[in-house]
Amino acid sequence: MICRWIASNSSKVSRILSPFSSLLSTKSSFSIAKLDDEPLPTTNSTSDYRDFHQEILFGMKKNGFREFLHGHHFRGLVSELRHVHVEEIMAELMAESSDLSVWFFKELRDIYGFRHSSFSTLLVSHVFAGQRRFKELQVVLEQLLQEQGCGSASLICKVLSSSFRKWDYTGVVWDMLLFTASRSKMVDDSLYILEKMKDLNLKVSTQSYNSVLYSFRETDKMWDVYKEINDKNEYTYSTVVDGLCKQQKLEDAVSFLRTSEWKDTGPSVVSFNSIMSGYCKLGFVDIAKSFLCTVLKCGLVPSVYSHNILINGLCLAGSVAEALELVSDMNKHGVEPDSVTYHILAKGFHLLGMISGGVFEVIQDMLDKGLSPDVITYTILLCGQCKLGNIDMGLKLLKNMLSRGFEFCSIIPYSVMLNGLCKAGRISEALSLFYDMEAYGLRPDLVAYSIVIHGLCRLGEFDMAVWLFDEMCTAEILPNSRTHGAILLGLCQKGMLLEAKALLDSLISNSNTLDIILYNIVIDGYAKSGCIKEALELFEVVIENGITPSVATFNSLIYGYCKIRNIAEARRILDVIKLYGLVPSAVSYTTLMDAYANCGDTESIDELRSEMKTKEILATNVTYAVIIKGLCSGWKLEKCNQVLSERTLAKCKQVLRDMDSEGITRDQITYNIIIQYLCRVKHLSEAFELLDKMESANLVPTPATYNILIDSLCVYGCIKKADRFFYSLQKQGVSLSKFAYTTLIKAHCVKGDPEMAVRLFHQLLDRGFDVSIRDYSAVINRLCRRHLANESKLFFRLMLSRGISPDLDICKMMIKSSDELLSWTIKSGLLPDQ
Repeated sequence: MICRWIASNSSKVSRILSPFSSLLSTKSSFSIAKLDDEPLPTTNSTSDYRDFHQEILFGMKKNGFREFLHGHHFRGLVSELRHVHVEEIMAELMAESSDLSVWFFKELRDIYGFRHSSFSTLLVSHVFAGQRRFKELQVVLEQLLQEQGCGSASLICKVLSSSFRKWDYTGVVWDMLLFTASRSKMVDDSLYILEKMKDLNLKVSTQSYNSVLYSFRETDKMWDVYKEINDKNEYTYSTVVDGLCKQQKLEDAVSFLRTSEWKDTGPSVVSFNSIMSGYCKLGFVDIAKSFLCTVLKCGLVPSVYSHNILINGLCLAGSVAEALELVSDMNKHGVEPDSVTYHILAKGFHLLGMISGGVFEVIQDMLDKGLSPDVITYTILLCGQCKLGNIDMGLKLLKNMLSRGFEFCSIIPYSVMLNGLCKAGRISEALSLFYDMEAYGLRPDLVAYSIVIHGLCRLGEFDMAVWLFDEMCTAEILPNSRTHGAILLGLCQKGMLLEAKALLDSLISNSNTLDIILYNIVIDGYAKSGCIKEALELFEVVIENGITPSVATFNSLIYGYCKIRNIAEARRILDVIKLYGLVPSAVSYTTLMDAYANCGDTESIDELRSEMKTKEILATNVTYAVIIKGLCSGWKLEKCNQVLSERTLAKCKQVLRDMDSEGITRDQITYNIIIQYLCRVKHLSEAFELLDKMESANLVPTPATYNILIDSLCVYGCIKKADRFFYSLQKQGVSLSKFAYTTLIKAHCVKGDPEMAVRLFHQLLDRGFDVSIRDYSAVINRLCRRHLANESKLFFRLMLSRGISPDLDICKMMIKSSDELLSWTIKSGLLPDQ
């Protein structure tokens, strides 16, 4: 121990502390005060220095060390205390007791926040090294490195080599300094320390070498460090394997694993984990699984971390079922799933949209294993429920979380649920949850406010959005671009373009740094309203303010010109995009194509499509839907030309093949356009064949698909086929639209089948559809034209029983078919008594 050594070697102590005597006598000698560039105290002479530190030493010895150091007198001296004073005091205390010197060091640091010099810190470090207090040694050196910062190794090494070279245990301090610097990711400093240790012939421990090796494991420098290590251990080899995997040199890692001279235990599980993780990250999960078998063959026990690597890889590869099997097999390998395992599974379910009603089984399984689901688990599961639209299940999950005492932990689960509710249009529930947060001690932040404000604007609840925006500003939460964007978007959607422009001008005048997104919202609002002149004026403001427009800016201008049918100018904008160094997007071309499609200009569409291919701009589902729409737009000209219609169908089929070759999945809109075209050119059988193909491709037809087919059957007089198709859909549980019902009802009225019309009308009412006076009027009108007086009376009375008063047109129709209603209409005031 240093304190015993000092007591028995007082002459040696005086020689060790001799630098302090020269320090006091001359300014040119070694001085920590000089090294740290500290200003000198107000006193000028060396005797004043000596008197100052002697005063403190005398006070501590007279009044007691702790009492004096905690007393008022010393507190008054602290402000004048300099590094040189502390170093002198610690040196003299070392002569009495090394522990006393360490105590003085700690008291100054912890109570008075004194920032010690490198010398004082290294002095204490040697005490710790001698007393084998390695944890404290590491901590004090970490603090020194953090205070001095990167590049400080040269200064610290200078102090070590000049003032502590002959001290016992100095090698331990050097070695710990190297270990700490590399652990602190001070790469250049650690290399400097390593070179200095080699120059001084100081031994570098394997632990320190391994730490340096770890710092360079992702670079080729790793091999240089590896070759210098004489006593390699398991950690050395594992670090190299991990480094090769990080560099994606997996074959080299496997080769190294096989050829390395492992100790008695052989390769470690850690090395296998690195290789499995590397293969999983590259998507080769099957290869990673094979290494788990190798681990078992080597007689090693795979850790829970090993299993988590593979479970995560399987989930990312979409093999959730196999991941679950691996979880159930963990017990066979002597390990239990941990919280991370369930986080990975929950995330896998979420990514693949597989979170269902069994979400509580996941939580219960965790509880059965003695694990507590945390906020991360709940948040992942909440994301999954909201993504699937299972809002009620999400609310139930949030309630379960609150019941387990997580209400004060994080605002993130609330934000996830708020987002889900807003996207589902359940804005009143979102507002209720938003204000419930405060009841649980959570203050809504900018994200929560922005989510609700955006949801309100999207649903047209603009007044409430503005009120919430004002509340947010009152709470001193500064709105960001997203919040301002939501308000601007709401104004534009309500057609309040003057107000939107005024808000934008206000943001500009208040010197707010605006991004192009806010300008784009208002430009797009003008364009969609056909106000292309105003959109161009705002575009000029963007350029004048030195803001670079985006492709979205030009897309809005293209749309605006197309809306006012100035396609030539819209086409010119496509060329202007290139002048700003931007590349037109698929939206740019698709918008123009749609304008040409509405005009039946298929040649221009083909030109744009060729240009997209030349520029390698990938088409989207919408692009192809517009192309097909353009091909089918001339159906009126082809009604009497079978050859033209066959040619159009052939082109449409070729477009569908092009979609398949480019890997673009056909969507419902694409099918609906072609089905509608087939119906209009009387190819009903082919239309139904396409419906079958649509269903066989696991693509659920939309209500519009069924509406097109039912309407076409009725138009061409195939009422019985329409009835059969309609009832087959009802048996399948397909949710049919109001249009499907009213189409069949009108068809039966025209064909003189009032009984079926009445039956269908009652079904329409039973399904809860909103039936207006216009619906009654349409049926009564058709029945009256067919001279079906009794049936028209039936509908008339049904309308009255539902609380719907007839208008003048209905009464006139009814009077023509029934004289008995004349007096009723006169009494009701609908017709004058004449």
